[in-house]
Amino acid sequence: MRALKFLIPLLVFVAIGAFLLVGLDRDPREIPSPLVGRAAPPNALPHLADAARSWSPEQMRGKVWLLNIWGSWCAACQIEHPVLNEFSRMAIAPLVGMAWRDKPEAARAWLARLGDPYEVSVIDPDGRTAIDWGVYGAPETFLIDKAGFIRYKHIGPIDAKLLSAKIVPLIREWQAK
Repeated sequence: MRALKFLIPLLVFVAIGAFLLVGLDRDPREIPSPLVGRAAPPNALPHLADAARSWSPEQMRGKVWLLNIWGSWCAACQIEHPVLNEFSRMAIAPLVGMAWRDKPEAARAWLARLGDPYEVSVIDPDGRTAIDWGVYGAPETFLIDKAGFIRYKHIGPIDAKLLSAKIVPLIREWQAK
């Protein structure tokens, strides 16, 4: 009985330690999203260049495409921007940019200064649409399939290695379906 008294706390400690050890092995940028496998939110947003025009994910139906959430105030967005410019030049899939919690004039100036890789740029000034996408912060990037379903989500800046090793192969896979 005495051994059992010490064995139970030891087993609980080992179990907690195992959970913590498994957690240390995970990439914090790969937070599981409940939206992966679900339809992209249908929200319409105003074009960054012309607020009188609107855009919605439905306009991308039949294409595999990426949605990149960014802001002119976002330092990490500035780091990933050259990679997005290169991706745009590769013409693999359409890239849509959502300026999140930004002022239109600041977002337009940022794109004019750093280059505009986006086929379409929209703005979500109050962040309400980003909530529907499950956005935690900027930058975040989503891969959406031809039927309008979210297939992948990346949190944080995209680098050249991630683009070539993970995102481009996923795009090609979903384009073939």
